[in-house]
Amino acid sequence: MTPSKDLAAIVTTALEEAMRARGRLNVLIAGRTGVGKSTLVNAVFQGRLAETGQGRPVTTTTREITKEGFPLAIWDTRGLELGAFQQAVDALVALIAERAKTADARQHIHVAWLCIHEDSRRVQDVEIALHHALATYMPVVGVITKARADQGFRAEVQRLLPDARNVVRVRALEEVLDGGHTLPPMGLTDLVELTAEVIPEGLRRALAAAQKASVEQKRRVAHGIVGVSATAAAAAGATPIPFSDAVLLVPIQISMLAGISSAFGLEPSAAFLSVLVAAATGSTGATLGGRAIVGALLKLIPGAGTIVGGVVSGATAAALTTTLGELYTATLVAVFRESHGEAPDVRVVEREFKRRLGLRTRS
Repeated sequence: MTPSKDLAAIVTTALEEAMRARGRLNVLIAGRTGVGKSTLVNAVFQGRLAETGQGRPVTTTTREITKEGFPLAIWDTRGLELGAFQQAVDALVALIAERAKTADARQHIHVAWLCIHEDSRRVQDVEIALHHALATYMPVVGVITKARADQGFRAEVQRLLPDARNVVRVRALEEVLDGGHTLPPMGLTDLVELTAEVIPEGLRRALAAAQKASVEQKRRVAHGIVGVSATAAAAAGATPIPFSDAVLLVPIQISMLAGISSAFGLEPSAAFLSVLVAAATGSTGATLGGRAIVGALLKLIPGAGTIVGGVVSGATAAALTTTLGELYTATLVAVFRESHGEAPDVRVVEREFKRRLGLRTRS
């Protein structure tokens, strides 16, 4: 008898695991008034977080900005111009130190962006002192905002902020200068890539999901998920799996689709994930049968049906999983580039995935 598995139960489990694995990244952004912190946040992250997020006061000079279901919290510090600067820094450091003691890594502050306006052409003593204090607890990235002409300023910032992991020049918005010359946005991808390098590896999926500046960074994270899933599928097929038992691969592949979706910043629902599964496997019922699934997936790999015989080997299981994962990743890359990194309507994703599946099975 052909074994079957309940689709709804598999999808629910996969969604829960994908959200858990994505986690939440906490980014502290410091800088004087007018340095462009809110503009930078909105340029780097999805959903115009600085405008649409909910702000919660944490200290008199720091607030936490979050958004329901969003894998990122921004810790916005203010008051660098105030006479009571040292008290503000002391309060901030005490808060960071207290959170760092907790066993729950979601409570830690994971990275700091210290923003300095390029037009100022100077790094103030308060900024130097703050970067030393922050670097005791987390990686610090120097961010030169509203960049127009370096003239050696970046090198000077690097010299004065020796504890910073690196210094990035950014321009969050396009600027039109006198005479009509246009300066496009710049440095945002570099900032995302540097941040990905310095944060804990387990939080890179959260960063990939939250940011919109680098679709390539999303793709790399998704590629890693595909690789892990293919390895799991190969292990499941280490003892060749009869067609009828190939439903054992489905939880792996559904988890992969959920993980890729979450890494791109989609909020996949059970209905959405079920549509993807139906498109890939040809299964539209409440249960999944192994023979039907393999028959549908083998069409993605030209010639595979003639060499497998009556079983699915580990190599074939890995190939099926990899092909499906890379096809879905390519779908999301195309759709997110079209939407400039913002999360698209899931119906657009569904249509493009089905279109690419159709092209693949006809090739």
